Amino acid sequence: MKYICLNNIAEAGLQKLPANYERTENLNEADAILVRSASLLDTEFPAGLAAIARAGAGVNNIPVSRCADEGIVVFNTPGANANGVKELVILGLLLAARDVKGGMNWVDENKGDEAINKTMEKAKAKFAGTEIMGKTLGIVGLGAIGVLVANAAVRLGMKVVGNDPYLSVNSALHLDPKVSVEASVDSVYEAADYLSIHVPQNDATKGMINAEAIAKMKDGVVILNIARDGLVNDADLAEALASGKVAKYVTDVPNYKTANMPNVIAFPHLGASTEESETNCAVMAAEELTDFLENGNITNSVNFPNITLGPAMKPMRILVAHKNVPNVISKMTTFLGNAGANISDMVSKSRGDYAFLIFDLDNKVDCSVIKSIEGAQDVIRVRIIEK
Repeated sequence: MKYICLNNIAEAGLQKLPANYERTENLNEADAILVRSASLLDTEFPAGLAAIARAGAGVNNIPVSRCADEGIVVFNTPGANANGVKELVILGLLLAARDVKGGMNWVDENKGDEAINKTMEKAKAKFAGTEIMGKTLGIVGLGAIGVLVANAAVRLGMKVVGNDPYLSVNSALHLDPKVSVEASVDSVYEAADYLSIHVPQNDATKGMINAEAIAKMKDGVVILNIARDGLVNDADLAEALASGKVAKYVTDVPNYKTANMPNVIAFPHLGASTEESETNCAVMAAEELTDFLENGNITNSVNFPNITLGPAMKPMRILVAHKNVPNVISKMTTFLGNAGANISDMVSKSRGDYAFLIFDLDNKVDCSVIKSIEGAQDVIRVRIIEK
C-alpha cells in the first residue's frame, strides 16, 4: 500500500501503519491520503484511491459526497482532540469573564515604570471582571467535545444547559447528571450567560447564530465559537456586539470581519493544536486506515456506514460499496453462487444513499466474477483482499 500525507502528520501516527506501507509524494499512485487542513475540494482523485483519513473531526475541507460517489471512504477522528479543545473553551470562558488580556497589555505598556507595583493598584480597576462560578453555560451540541466542556463547567461551579437533537447513547452516559439537557435550542439560548457552540458546519448549521437566535439570548451574553466560523452570521454578530446585546465573542476561527470587530477575543485556530491532540488524531486516523485497507472494516467514516467482519482470515474477502437500493445483495450472491463460491460470512450496512457489503469466501473466485460484480447496476466500487 502507498499513502500520501498532505500535511504534517505526527510521527506516532505514521508508526502505527504497517511496516510495508510506502509513503509517496505522488497522489496518482496513492491508495490512501492522510490529511489535516489541506483542501481537497477541487482535487481530482485517482481511480485507485481507496480512502482518505482526516486527522481531526471537521471534514469541510474534503468533498465527502463526491468521495462517496467514487467509492472513496472518508474517515475522521471524533473525540481524539476533544480534551485540547475543551481546555481552550475553558480558557475562553475565563478570558471573557476577566479582562486578563487588557491587564497584560497594561503591564507590557508600563513595564518601564519603576513604581509599577504601586501604580497597578490604581490601574487594575479598569480590568475588573466577574467570576464564572454560578453563571449558566449553554452548550449547543453534546458530542465528544460538548460533553467534556459541560462536565468541566459543572466542576467549576457553573450551571450547564445543553441541547443536541442527535445526542448519542455514549454521550448521554458520559454526561454529568447535573447537566440539564433541553428539548429545544431556544431554551439554551434563553438561559445562557455564556453560550458555547460545538456542532459541525453543514447546510443545516451554517449561520445558525444569527439575528433571530441572538434575539432570544440574554442581554450581555458571551458567545464562544471554537468550532467553525461559518456557524455565525458575521453581519448579525457585528450588530449585536455594537449594541451590547453580545458582550463578547470568543473564537478560535476568526476571519477578516470578526478579527476586526470590537470585543472579540480571537485565537489562531489553536483548539486541536496541542502535541497530545495531534498525536491522538494521527494515531486514530492511522488505525482506522489500516483496518480498512487490511480488513475492509470501517470505523468513523463520514460517508459510509460503520461496518466490521473482524480480521480478514479467509482466502478471499470482497468489499462492495454501492447505492442503497433494493436487490444489490441478491445480485452479488447470485454472481458468487453461479461461480461456485461458498460464502462463509457476510455483513451489510447502509447509511443514507450509500451502503457497504463485506463477503468472506471459503474459496477464491476468478477475475471474471469480480468484473461481473463491478459492472452490476448501483455498484460503486469493488475491492478484494486475498490471503
